[in-house]
Amino acid sequence: MSLVGKKFPNVTIDAMSEMGDDLRINIFEEATANQQKVLLFWYPKDFTFVCPTELHAFQEALGEFEKRNTKVIGASCDTNEVHFAWLNVSKDNGGIEGVTYPILADTHRQLANLLGIVDQDFEYNDEGEEVFTGSNVTYRATYLIDETGKIFHESVNDMPLGRNVKEYLRLIDAYTHVQKHGEVCPANWEEGKDAMKADRTSTAEYLAKN
Repeated sequence: MSLVGKKFPNVTIDAMSEMGDDLRINIFEEATANQQKVLLFWYPKDFTFVCPTELHAFQEALGEFEKRNTKVIGASCDTNEVHFAWLNVSKDNGGIEGVTYPILADTHRQLANLLGIVDQDFEYNDEGEEVFTGSNVTYRATYLIDETGKIFHESVNDMPLGRNVKEYLRLIDAYTHVQKHGEVCPANWEEGKDAMKADRTSTAEYLAKN
């Protein structure tokens, strides 16, 4: 079930800073109290394969997100201790040393289950007993939350598929344009390109030019 257009769950979760500090972070409050957008991205597991490439990609783009008044937060179901251990492994050894944004440690899967992004299922054996199946870790889910705590974008990738960080910058630019100008953004819109009014005349004029 999509959560777009709804308020992000108002729950507080353990997190780890790059300095090894134990934090408590509430994504809804990060957005509303600080009047900023939040990009929350979930990855399956620390010390894995595609995951460090994504964490470094978000780190490399961190300045661009900050220019857009957007806080980046990572998340998995690993513990704070495992996060900190991974933060102390160098990039050329598969680690995430140099990542400076906080990482949620949703070890009880409280938030991940509210979002419905955990790979878990149940089947019944021949004796009628419930048997757990699945990896019990999260898919590569991404949420963009606005200054009111509303989710304006969500996407979920299967575990082998890494994300395109530039697309989230484009989506933030488009949503900010909508907020500022009350226009809608057509397919492949990028900052500096024409947007449209939400009526047939404006759509026809846009299509005639493009």
